[in-house]
Amino acid sequence: MENFILYEEIGRGSKTVVYKGRRKGTINFVAILCTDKCKRAEITNWVRLTHEIRHKNIVTFHEWYETSNHLWLVVELCTGGSLEMVIAQDEHLPEDVVREFGIDLVTGLHHIHDLGIIFCELTPGKILLEGPGTLKFNNFCLAKAEGENLEEFFALIGSEEGGGDGCESTPQRNLKNRLKGSPVYTAPEAIKGADFSIASDLWSLGCLLYEMFSGRPPFFSESFSELIEQILYENPLPPKPKGSALPKPSSHFLSLLDGLLQKDPQKRLNWPDLLKHPFWKDAFSRYDGDSTNSQDISSSETTELFVSRDTKDPLDTHKNSNDMSSSRADNKQLNKSFKLENPSELRPKSAPGGESNESIFLLSSRPTPRTSTAVEMNSATAALTQNSEQRTLCLTKGKNVHSSQQDMESKMKELIYTESDLFVTPIIDNPKIMKQAPVRFDLKMLHIPAHSVEKLSSLKEMDWNDFLQQMCSLIDSTEKNTGATRAKLNLLCYLCTVAGHKEVATRLISSQLFPLLIQQLRAAPNWDIRAKVARVIALLALHTTELKENVPVTEAVILLTEVIRENFRNSKLKQCLLPALGEVLFLIASQEEKKEHHRECWVVPLAAYTVLMRCLREGEERVVNHMAAKIVENVCTTDSFHAQGFITGEIGPVLWYLFRHSTVDSLRITAISALCRITRHSPSAFQSVIEKVGLMAVINSLATGICKVQQYMLTMFASMLSCGIHLQRLIQEKDFVTTIIRLFESPSTSIRAKAFLVLLQVLINNREMLLLSCQARLVMYIERDSRKTTPGKEQQSSNEYLSKCLDLLIYHIVQELPGILGDILSALANVSGRKHPSTTQAKQLKMCLPMMPIVLHLVTSQVFRPQIVTEEFLFNYGTLLNFIKSIDSGETNLDGAIGQTASEELIKTTLSAFEVVTQHPVLLMLHRSTVVDYILPPLVSLVRSQNVEWRLFSLRLLSETTSLLVSHEVMAEEKEESLDSNNKLLRLIRDSLLPQYEHILMAPDPVPVYALKLLVALTEYSPALTSLVEESNLVPVLFQVILEHQDSVQGNTMQSVIALLNNLVAHKNTNMTLLYEQGLVHHICNLLIETAALYLEVDNKSNIKTANGLLLSLLDILHCMLIYTANVIRLTLQAQKSGTGGDTQAAEDLLLINKPLTDLISLLIQLLPSDDTEIYETASQCLSLLVQLYGGDNLDSMSPENMDSFAEVLKSKRDLKQQKLLLRIIKRLVTSNKKHSESLKNDGDSLIHILERLAQTASSHADIAVASLAFEILRTVGR
Repeated sequence: MENFILYEEIGRGSKTVVYKGRRKGTINFVAILCTDKCKRAEITNWVRLTHEIRHKNIVTFHEWYETSNHLWLVVELCTGGSLEMVIAQDEHLPEDVVREFGIDLVTGLHHIHDLGIIFCELTPGKILLEGPGTLKFNNFCLAKAEGENLEEFFALIGSEEGGGDGCESTPQRNLKNRLKGSPVYTAPEAIKGADFSIASDLWSLGCLLYEMFSGRPPFFSESFSELIEQILYENPLPPKPKGSALPKPSSHFLSLLDGLLQKDPQKRLNWPDLLKHPFWKDAFSRYDGDSTNSQDISSSETTELFVSRDTKDPLDTHKNSNDMSSSRADNKQLNKSFKLENPSELRPKSAPGGESNESIFLLSSRPTPRTSTAVEMNSATAALTQNSEQRTLCLTKGKNVHSSQQDMESKMKELIYTESDLFVTPIIDNPKIMKQAPVRFDLKMLHIPAHSVEKLSSLKEMDWNDFLQQMCSLIDSTEKNTGATRAKLNLLCYLCTVAGHKEVATRLISSQLFPLLIQQLRAAPNWDIRAKVARVIALLALHTTELKENVPVTEAVILLTEVIRENFRNSKLKQCLLPALGEVLFLIASQEEKKEHHRECWVVPLAAYTVLMRCLREGEERVVNHMAAKIVENVCTTDSFHAQGFITGEIGPVLWYLFRHSTVDSLRITAISALCRITRHSPSAFQSVIEKVGLMAVINSLATGICKVQQYMLTMFASMLSCGIHLQRLIQEKDFVTTIIRLFESPSTSIRAKAFLVLLQVLINNREMLLLSCQARLVMYIERDSRKTTPGKEQQSSNEYLSKCLDLLIYHIVQELPGILGDILSALANVSGRKHPSTTQAKQLKMCLPMMPIVLHLVTSQVFRPQIVTEEFLFNYGTLLNFIKSIDSGETNLDGAIGQTASEELIKTTLSAFEVVTQHPVLLMLHRSTVVDYILPPLVSLVRSQNVEWRLFSLRLLSETTSLLVSHEVMAEEKEESLDSNNKLLRLIRDSLLPQYEHILMAPDPVPVYALKLLVALTEYSPALTSLVEESNLVPVLFQVILEHQDSVQGNTMQSVIALLNNLVAHKNTNMTLLYEQGLVHHICNLLIETAALYLEVDNKSNIKTANGLLLSLLDILHCMLIYTANVIRLTLQAQKSGTGGDTQAAEDLLLINKPLTDLISLLIQLLPSDDTEIYETASQCLSLLVQLYGGDNLDSMSPENMDSFAEVLKSKRDLKQQKLLLRIIKRLVTSNKKHSESLKNDGDSLIHILERLAQTASSHADIAVASLAFEILRTVGR
């Protein structure tokens, strides 16, 4: 049985406490109920009814335990609160939400009834919400199998346990009181004494639906007798939520309630009629033929079910049921019945070894601050339920990430050790240990054929045996003269050269040669021969690919161990023999690993491990230390039984001593590598090092410049964390985390990958370290390596490894963010509206609010932003902004709890994070409705802030967001009209923002800029808002803004106000009289003159772009004014012609008001040669309208400069329409004022020359029109 870690208390009843908990060694969070043993009957009843149920609308039972004082029930953790809390906080829910919640209730209750279970006490406190918004039935304490007498069952449990289990005994006469639920939701027949039934559960369902809509149950009274009277004899009033402006219930909903709240159970809706009811809008249409009639289920249909003690762990076999789709026939086989003849058939688990202590549930040293979970037990409810009408509208059905969390845990373990961590190098002839002189043999002294390895590997059996026979006879020779010794040494040198070939080595070690070599090692009188024999044995073991069971490798190990032990002070001899011992040990271990089971014939004596441990100790020569460490490293790389021989209490500290005190890097790397591979078998080896030398000393070793050391150290930390060793200490150690983060700068891909993996394990167990990590630029490192993880030809495997580690870390952080935001919302919800938070609340605020910068870090990242900015995130962000509004307005005061600086930092970070989102329009458009419904309202409220910084910030956000939203609507052509008057956004602006605008527009810069920018966007796309600007009396304010900023024509404020005026005059329903009264003509004249001067200024081209845009807007305004005037004149003239009168005075007044515009004629003529096509076209159209309305009233119209401009444009424009327009303008000027014709005649040579050319070049019908106009002008001036 596994232990559980308990975090914070999330619920409490009279005899029950509910904790948030976690299975030790996993990241599976659960709800754990600790209840007094006097509740054994209720808990046992809950377990026996639900232990096999797996359904999305029923809280999943995992397991239960019994300790000396309590019963412990482990169930699914639901993070959305209870339905009772939702109703209490929201007071009522909209009908659409009631329908959505009702579908979950009906689905769950149908499944419960289909299993033959009656819930009996259906109250909103027993309905929990999973985080994504799924409703789940909880607390089956008073439920029962249909037809069963629950009183008998409780009595049976009580008698079996001998009374009260340490609580006050419960007399039999009080047993009925324990079984009584709340009468508020109890059906009339049950109150009268009838047994609970499917029909009575459906009555309770009706009460829940009624209460969700109206905020109160259908029957309620402070007096118990009056309540009973109401339920039995009175009809409920039609449900009506508080507030007369709220919508009334639909006829379908009233019909549903009427059917469920029938006092006669026979007349009450049954399951088929309930599922087909029109209120559900065909949500249950697929169950038409499968629904269960309340009369169809009877106790006679259920069969016996005996519950096994060894039930499967639901955490390992977590399967969802298929809602209500399984028919009753399917459930009969699975569920049978819930009756127990003997209570001992169903028993809770106990502690290991039969102990009943309570240490199996450990209290966490760091309780998490979340209180967003609720598990109800005897009225114990606790929840975080946000804003609730809004929240429930946004709740969506989410995925169960339980399996993915387990999957992540297994993937993390797979990634701890990589191939590079387990790479093996030889012990013999390893140049990093000791340089070995090359081995040569004398061909003349070799008394056997000097076959090459190719020849040897191809020898036939007979030739091979002859060759072996010759070798063995020479080696076994007993001659002791110098010549024989030299010949034997020469032969052994030859063997050293051929033993490096895999096939030859495998054949030789399996032959009679190997036992002979062991014999020589024991008996040879010459130490040179012994050393060379040991070398041959080492080379054979190193290169052998297949070891047969009859090869006496154990004898070789025993003999090598004895010789080393007998000559332990002879360091040179140890350097000769240790490689042989090591290679043979590694051969045994690797071959055993390959064969996957222990071989009795390959037993390694304990003395071998003892000798090697002595060789590791302080005082030995460096080479001996290195060889012994290399042997440990290689053997522990395997998964064989023999690696266990090195796992002793001293191995870790001994290897650590070699690592810390050696001056040779190769030995240091080998020592730490050996420790790493031992840790793979037993993390306690690394634990012993930390306990001996101290955690900081081990952490500091990560700062070494040796990449391999860093890699092995990270691997050991990852291994230890995954096992939970030193977990609490490591995850709280800031120096450890910052050291890990510094390793992200490493040039090694593997080190960075492992650093990500170690940090992930820390963050899984301590969310607070995510803030420290973000502050240390974690997000930057993730982004950098995310770009590098595309595998190429080089370092493909290391890049893939990095990619896998990064993916897990990113996934975890994305999954954590909703919890972080939820904690912040929970802390703020607890103090909402309070001036003086309590000490507990202040502590929670100090713990949660500093985590807010994490949100900013993540939304700023292109890796995280697309994954975290979801509909749920934006909804929660809207809730957060509502809390910010409350803080800013002073309704909630955090200064006393966290200080003014922290409070201001929270507001700034919150607004900054959303500012980042506004810079990515795709995200806004993807969740447009959520932004409009939940984000914009609090932003509008913050515009009223007394703090100038927040007012400006929120106004800027509001302006940018709204501009994007409305422009996208038009571009996407979602509607025929861009924004209609019923639009939520429009209502928000109209009702909440525009009333503040006069104050905002008169504020110091840059506040008016963003306010005007918002109005520009809205008036451009919303005809309805144009009239709202007038109705809000903002027109005079706009002209006041122009006056105050007339010294800065190119400033942002002036640009915005001109753009707004452009939108207003362009709208056909605008009240132009109002604009004229405010001096529209005067301002436009002045602005056009100043802007045109900037545009035409040859020397200064730096402001040309700004001046260009501003000039176009002003020309557009002028054009609209002239079009409006021309239309008024035209309609008046038409009225006069038709004899219907017409307001000639109004037309004359309008002409008089616009008369100053004639002063712009010369300016417009000067703009005609512009290279900008738009400026030319607008200027020419304005000029045409002006001369049509006022003729040649402006005496400077045909000045020499203006005539030169006409000439230049006529010469450059080849378009006939443009030429005709210009000629008509000139004709109107010279024919309406004799002075102009005289000017043309006397000073307009260049223009006359162009006119003559146009008059003579007619070649088509269109050309003839141009030529005719030119000719008429010439004739007017006497040419």
